[in-house]
Amino acid sequence: MAKIAIMGLGVVGGGTADLLTENREKIRAACGEYLDLKYILDIRDMPESPYRDLIVHDIAAIADDPEVSVVAETIGGVRHAYEHTVRLLKAGKSVVSSNKQLVSEHGVELLALAKEHNCRYLFEASTGGGIPLIGPLSRDLSHNEITEISGILNGTTNYILTRMRDGGVGFETALAEAQQKGYAERDPSADVEGTDACRKISVLAATAFSKLIPPAKIHTEGITAIRQSDVSAAASVGAAVKLLGRAIRRGAECFVFVAPFFVPKTSPLSHVDGVYNAISVTGNYVGDVVFYGRGAGAKATASAVVADLCAAVSGAGPAPVWEAAEEGFPTEFGTFSCSRYLAFSGVDRNAVRVVFGDVEFISGAEGEVAFLTPQQTECECADGIARLSVGGGQLLSMIRVYEVGERPEA
Repeated sequence: MAKIAIMGLGVVGGGTADLLTENREKIRAACGEYLDLKYILDIRDMPESPYRDLIVHDIAAIADDPEVSVVAETIGGVRHAYEHTVRLLKAGKSVVSSNKQLVSEHGVELLALAKEHNCRYLFEASTGGGIPLIGPLSRDLSHNEITEISGILNGTTNYILTRMRDGGVGFETALAEAQQKGYAERDPSADVEGTDACRKISVLAATAFSKLIPPAKIHTEGITAIRQSDVSAAASVGAAVKLLGRAIRRGAECFVFVAPFFVPKTSPLSHVDGVYNAISVTGNYVGDVVFYGRGAGAKATASAVVADLCAAVSGAGPAPVWEAAEEGFPTEFGTFSCSRYLAFSGVDRNAVRVVFGDVEFISGAEGEVAFLTPQQTECECADGIARLSVGGGQLLSMIRVYEVGERPEA
C-alpha cells in the first residue's frame, strides 16, 4: 500500500480525493497496489469536509513522514507550490502537479531535482485537464520528430468564440454568458488575454523539444479585440476563429506562440466548439494525431492527477529532463510567415493592392475593406499596415490564417 498526500483541497484537490475514494479498487488494479490518502495540506480546517480528519496545516507533516512516497500538488499559484515542491523533492518524495504556471516557470529546476533525488516530477494535469497529452508525447510519440503542436488549449475562450459565431453576439456579451454559466472567472484575464494557453503551450513545447521556453518569452495574444464581424468574416470563407497555442518546427526554425486564427473547415480544430479543447500533434512518421476532450474541471483534471500518482508509484513511463532554452530559441517571431485576415476603414481596394499585392477581398462589416493577404512574415505585414495607416487607413482587425492545405473557401 502506497501512502500519498494532497496539497490543496480546492476544486482539483477535492476531485482527486473523491476519485481516490470512489475508484479505490479500480486504482489498485491499475497501480498494482492501493493508494492510501494519509494527509491533505490546506490552510483551512474545513470541518464540513468528509476529509477533515486528514487535513494538516504544516508541510513538515508530509515532508518528514517516511511513509509518504508521492504527493499531489493542486495548490495553484507559484510561491507556496514551488517552495513545498522543492522541499518534497529534496526529501525524495515524488510530486505530481496540475499547476501549469509552476511547471512552465520552474520545470527545468524541478525535473533536475527529481532526478537528483531519485524520485519523479510529473504534470499530466497541467496542460489538458483530463486529455492525455504529456504521456503520449513523452512516451508513445517520443520516437517521432515532432514538427508541430497546435491546439485549442482554453475552454473559456473557445466557448466565447463559439457563442460569438452561433449566437451573433459581441465579445462582452459572450463573456458575460460564460461567467454566468461558470465557464469564466470573475477576473477572466488569464483566459481571454491568452496567459493560460501560453503556459500550456510552454509545457507542451518543452515536452516535445526538451527545451523550456518561459511564458514571458512567448508571443501571446488573446481574444479581447475579436469582433463579431470578424467571426462572421471567418464563416464567410469557411473558417472559424479559434485561439490557438502553437509550437512549430520548420527546418532550423522553431516558433512558439499563442494567437487567434481563422481555422478552415478542413481542419478538425475548426469543429471543436463550446468548452472543449483539442490538440493536433504532427510527427514525421505518425502524421497528424488529434486529442480531444474537456480541458478543465474537477473530475477531468483529477483523472490526470491520479494517472500520474499511479505512474509515480509504479515507476512507469519516462523521467524527462529539460534544458533551459538557449539564446535564439525559439526563432524571432517577426520572421513567422502566414496569410492574414485584415479589416481596414479609410482605404480603398486599389490602395490595398498597391501595398499588399495579390489579396483576396472578402465580405466585411459595412464601411470596411476586409481581405486575406498572401503569405507574409510578421515584419512584412506590420510594414504594410503602417503604410496603409500613413495614407489615412485605420486597422480594425488582424487575424492570422491557419495553414491547412488550401486557403479556406466559401
